[in-house]
Amino acid sequence: MESNVAELLSRAAAREPEKTALSEATSGRSITWSGLDDLVQRVVQGFSDAGMVAGYRVMIAAGNSIEFVASYLGALRAGMVVVPVNPRSATGELMRTIVDSGSRMVIADGGTISTVREAVGGLNDALESVGMEPAARPRIVTVGTTLAPGERGWDQLVATKGRQGPVRMDPESLAVLLYTSGTSGRPRAAMLSHRALLANIAQVAQVDPPMITGRDVVLGVLPLFHVYGLNAVLGQVLRQQARLVLVDGFDPEGSLDIIEDEAISVVPVAPPVFAYWMGVPGLEDRLGPVRLVLSGSAPLAADLTDAFTARTNVPIHQGYGLTEAAPVVTSTLCSKDPTARSVGAALPGVEIRLVDEAGHQPSTEDDGEIHIRGDNLFSGYWPDGSDGPDSEGWWATGDVGYLDPTGDLYLVDRVKELVIVSGFNVYPSEVEDVIAELPEVAEAAVIGVEDPETGEAVVAYVKPSAAGASDALVDVVRRHCEQRLARFKQPTTIHVVEELPYTVTGKVQKGRLRATERRRALGLLE
Repeated sequence: MESNVAELLSRAAAREPEKTALSEATSGRSITWSGLDDLVQRVVQGFSDAGMVAGYRVMIAAGNSIEFVASYLGALRAGMVVVPVNPRSATGELMRTIVDSGSRMVIADGGTISTVREAVGGLNDALESVGMEPAARPRIVTVGTTLAPGERGWDQLVATKGRQGPVRMDPESLAVLLYTSGTSGRPRAAMLSHRALLANIAQVAQVDPPMITGRDVVLGVLPLFHVYGLNAVLGQVLRQQARLVLVDGFDPEGSLDIIEDEAISVVPVAPPVFAYWMGVPGLEDRLGPVRLVLSGSAPLAADLTDAFTARTNVPIHQGYGLTEAAPVVTSTLCSKDPTARSVGAALPGVEIRLVDEAGHQPSTEDDGEIHIRGDNLFSGYWPDGSDGPDSEGWWATGDVGYLDPTGDLYLVDRVKELVIVSGFNVYPSEVEDVIAELPEVAEAAVIGVEDPETGEAVVAYVKPSAAGASDALVDVVRRHCEQRLARFKQPTTIHVVEELPYTVTGKVQKGRLRATERRRALGLLE
């Protein structure tokens, strides 16, 4: 039984050494399972030569590539902890993540190297300004870019053939820190152990009919920094020895070209993809090789599901998951009678219960907060394991749903105010804090609204510090958010208002703001 996710690679290399493991759609590069195993062992040696030891955190700030996969598996094989981050993160976000995680090395590519350098440089400046020696500042490894002083190139990192054997891990040891917006507050890192990652890979593998088999060619367009792409897709490819076609970034026409050219048979995507594809002429003729489409990371509208299947004759199988569950909890492939309205039934080895406000099980088909239990659950939030599963192994998700008599789960609402944009979590409070940094802003409130392309979009309500502020404040807020936040977190709409609505206890009435946006969408407001 594997104790380390990287052992799945060792098994694949032993069973299918000459079979292609990874291909890059844009560059045309590919690598076999034995070639990947050798490259990963070289990464292990490179880390060792750089003074990295088990337990150190390695940040990966890069797009989907062979190097991302090799860095990830190399760090795990060496007993280190991987910190994948969104390549589109702003400098301040990267700096906070480096500090919070204590990352000792950052692997960056051409798309992220400038931001990474700014973040590391800013970190050094901050430490020096308070008289601290930045001795533990992270080293930068660059992939396919010109080196700056003190940096190490990828070719240098993997120059030496690996000598060190795999590290046998305690399955409970930390494997990955994945920053998630959870349900409130600033992003926190979910601590995922090797046990949790391997458990969810095994749970998904038990689904019948299978999501991925060894004969499949899988579309790797989901970002590997996200738990869905990292463990639900890459993890399953490793276990089944399928072939993964890596795609860095989504383009509606381009992705369909790749599906045709590479004879893709399994297509895991996020819900916004379907709205884009429905606008492509001849869509129904472009999905010929596809046997299965999987949707996750956010709810998919039932009407869109029905329209897509009616047009293409390709069913969409939905699932429900969370970063803290590594990630898959349910799938319609587990349903006795699948419906586009549900997110399916629990995977083998995953338990679901509903809890009402009094802490009791609700009446039949009544809503309740979703609690889950299983070996795939995280170990709590970094660094102290806080807010993890309770003493009986149950964890409250913050989502509200109901279970039908067959065990299918239907999502109803979220307990908190989380906004999900293109499958990525956004904290309203994080965006509000950034906007409040401006002296021109007295108060700010952020909500999510429905969006046909991204599922939800971020909307900000801003009260100016000075009465009679002009529309120029909208531009000021927008430019500031562009500098401080990743693009998916930036407000798409900014309203300047004289006052924000408050409850008697002093909390912003975001329900009223959401109601205002619904009326606006219906054309009832100017």
